[in-house]
Amino acid sequence: MIFTLLLCICLAGVYVFTAPKRYTGTAILMIDSRKMQGLQTQAQTNGGGDNPIDSAMVDSQVELLKSEAIASKVIKDLKLVESPEFMSDGGGVLSSISDAIYRLFSESKPPTEEQLLRGALARFASGLSIKRVGVSYVIEIAFQALSQEQAAQIANAVADGYIVDSLESKYQASRRAAVWLQDRLKELRSQASTAERAVADFKAKNNIVDAGGRLLTEQQLAEINTSLTTARSQRAEAQAKLERITTILNADTEDSTVILNDLATVSETMANPVITKLRQTYLDYNAKQADWSNRYGSTHLAVVNLRNQMREIRRSIIDELRRTAEVYKSDLEIAKAREESSQKSLNDTIAVSNNTSQAQIVLRDLESNAQSARALSDNFLQLYMVSVQQQSFPITEARVITQAASTLPNKTSPKTTLILLAAFVGGSVLAGIVAILLDMMDRVFRTASQVEQFVQTSCLASIPVIEQGVVNAISALPGKAWRFGKRGRPKPQQAPPKYGGFGTTLPLQGPEPGSSQPQPHRDRLLSTAESVGRYVINAPFSRFAEGFRSIKLASDLANYGSASNKVLGITSALPNEGKSTISEALAQTLAQSGCRTLLIDGDIRNPSLTARFTPAAQVGLIHVIVGQADWRNVVWIDPQTNLHFLPCAITSRFSNSSDLLASQQMEKLFQELRQHYDRIVLDLSPLAPVVDVRATRGLADSYILVIEWAKSKVDIVERVLSETPVVRERLLGAVLNKVNVSVMSRYDTYGAAYYRNRYYKRYGYVD
Repeated sequence: MIFTLLLCICLAGVYVFTAPKRYTGTAILMIDSRKMQGLQTQAQTNGGGDNPIDSAMVDSQVELLKSEAIASKVIKDLKLVESPEFMSDGGGVLSSISDAIYRLFSESKPPTEEQLLRGALARFASGLSIKRVGVSYVIEIAFQALSQEQAAQIANAVADGYIVDSLESKYQASRRAAVWLQDRLKELRSQASTAERAVADFKAKNNIVDAGGRLLTEQQLAEINTSLTTARSQRAEAQAKLERITTILNADTEDSTVILNDLATVSETMANPVITKLRQTYLDYNAKQADWSNRYGSTHLAVVNLRNQMREIRRSIIDELRRTAEVYKSDLEIAKAREESSQKSLNDTIAVSNNTSQAQIVLRDLESNAQSARALSDNFLQLYMVSVQQQSFPITEARVITQAASTLPNKTSPKTTLILLAAFVGGSVLAGIVAILLDMMDRVFRTASQVEQFVQTSCLASIPVIEQGVVNAISALPGKAWRFGKRGRPKPQQAPPKYGGFGTTLPLQGPEPGSSQPQPHRDRLLSTAESVGRYVINAPFSRFAEGFRSIKLASDLANYGSASNKVLGITSALPNEGKSTISEALAQTLAQSGCRTLLIDGDIRNPSLTARFTPAAQVGLIHVIVGQADWRNVVWIDPQTNLHFLPCAITSRFSNSSDLLASQQMEKLFQELRQHYDRIVLDLSPLAPVVDVRATRGLADSYILVIEWAKSKVDIVERVLSETPVVRERLLGAVLNKVNVSVMSRYDTYGAAYYRNRYYKRYGYVD
């Protein structure tokens, strides 16, 4: 993980130091949404103004700023194609590598103008950054270049190019609109004139005349209607007067009541002075006649004369009434004639008005068309005038509020702090991923719990790895037991007393009288001083020795109460896992404890123990099996621990080694050896390459599987155990060999290995 993290940081550092420095020029443009003064205000008042600026419109202007039209204009105005600084990539490492690869696989032809322009457009687009500031009408224009001056120059040129393009587009739009409006205005004027002419012709054809805003027939109809009303009123009045006079005339003329009352009404109504005067005279005579009658009597001549005069006055009144009646009759006839004339004129006028109303429907349509055509023509005339004015004074909503400055420090690439921080974070994540992947692919044994989980047996011990130099340093000082100091230098300590038990050194003793033990011979003495397995004797308080004492204890407990569990087979899944060293060290531990121990090299195909201890042996296990030698005469003895060793001396490889191990002679030999030894350690061949271990069913009572720490694959161990049921059935346990104790503690932080490694220094050597 540290390597991955450092690699990422180094790559980031290489990029930071080799990447070309880039500078950013920033210009700020604003789309002004306020109402413009002057011509734009007039245009908006007349209906020709622009629509209010909305959010979508601002986003559209951002895309317009990114368009190739403005980019091409800026490139041509600033002659960027001819600028080596703009056309180069900056000389970065990645750029140099890509250019070299491109030149290697491409034809060496000079680029055309179109290719240069396309390349410049691509570089321009890669360096240009346009963004809207929040939800405002402000647009930020940024350009990255290799120099501050060029970055600021291009950013300002983009803003100016956008404004010029906006003005040009509006000018062209106004010009095209003016031309179109002019043509359209001619058509609308012609249409308006034609419509007005049609209205006039229709009025003339249908005799429709306006009088003060009203049709002539409507005015005549109103006047005739008024005249008819007046005539009807006059006729009614004349008829009423005639009927009243006729009623008086038909009454009794001798009745004074008529003269006194009815004539009063008629005279007041008609205002006839003659009748009024006669009636007044009649009233005077009537008063005198009443007075004289009371005074002189009704037969008096004066009274009679007065009555006669009153009779004459009544006749005069009647004659005047008849004459007035004739006048009223004449007035009635005149009123009737006038009414009939007015009624006839009204009927004629109504008939004419009805015809005119039908024509007015068509006339109104014609007038409406004429008015619409004239209004549309006037509206287009106003639009045309506005377009002509806008051509002479184009306006735009955009304006630059901040220009890019070339004097301010504006280096933006590479961002050293950000890149290193990203490399650290990304490297940490990548390191974690790599560690997880390696851990998932790490199908090896690293802790005792993994052994118990996958092999389903007890982990008897974890044997630490011992360097050969340490073994040689300790073995060079006989008679002393050694421990390590703080810096790994050996320090002598007093050797333990030489009496039986753990940690003792047993002298070579001859067999007891009458014993069938092999006789010691000076030519068959083992020399194991420089052997790794000897370290268990020379450093009894080391973790190495403690591990084998753990194996011995497990073997003793398994052998407790059973006299037949003497032969212990040591094997492994693959070669070079240290099974022979484990066999030797375990045998030394057993022999040192006072047990009669025999170590047999049973790996007939590859007898590594024989090659290590007794390379000069001429006879061994094979010769004993075939009857060429007695086992007592081929056993070698360790003079220090009294360990007996039966080598396997071969001159050529055996192809039928499994047959030898499964033979009756081998079983007979082991039966005999069981009678002479307390423990027999049998070093066997590995399980995976050969099948020899399967033939040891009648030889070994139990097996110990040696597993190399951090090397043996879980799948291989599981496979070989499933293929060798005899080992699975009699498996005493497994041993983790060549363990790096400090590294193992990291995998088993809260396990036994952690605490064993942490606290063992209080009771043993400090490795």
